[in-house]
Amino acid sequence: MDSSATKGLTLHSRTGVAYRFDPGALCLELLTTGGPGPYQRYEVLHEPADLAAWADRSRLTPTPVLEISEAEVANARRLRDALFRVVIAHTRGEPRPPGDLEVINEAAARPDLAPAIAPTGKPQWAGTSCGTHLAATVARDAVELLTGPFVHRIRTCAAEDCHLVYVDTSRPGRRRWCSMEHCGNRHKVRALRARHSKEG
Repeated sequence: MDSSATKGLTLHSRTGVAYRFDPGALCLELLTTGGPGPYQRYEVLHEPADLAAWADRSRLTPTPVLEISEAEVANARRLRDALFRVVIAHTRGEPRPPGDLEVINEAAARPDLAPAIAPTGKPQWAGTSCGTHLAATVARDAVELLTGPFVHRIRTCAAEDCHLVYVDTSRPGRRRWCSMEHCGNRHKVRALRARHSKEG
């Protein structure tokens, strides 16, 4: 019941300009909240409200009503960091870290968000969900992505100074940028300037 049709992530460049980023999968949306090592400086998941806010921005539709504990925020960060390392290893053609795979598999083995039909006929989530249900949903999405037909289309943005990861779900499979309006546009501008400097 996740859909990117009605939701997408709005990110901000270093200069503060907002742009839309669709990583193509729920699990990859979580990677925009921070990460291990050098990505710790981008950390935004500090408390339960932060994780709930991420769920609201994510492609989960409708937004789940969540009761999240501090421990579940820590577990979500642990899952995200493990997923980050596994995905980056995959894009580099390196072995996937076994310990990190274990973290993802453990999270995926727990009960996830349960879909239900509202009296209006619209989709909803059953009962009150918690951070563990949310993490399990993300982890199962990661399992599907990393074992599915699009696994070879997981890429890092082609810009040297951008580390956003996405899965190219386009039919031709030629996507190079996190966002055409951000890194794609920056590349076009640089190419144009380089051409003009050669001509001049």
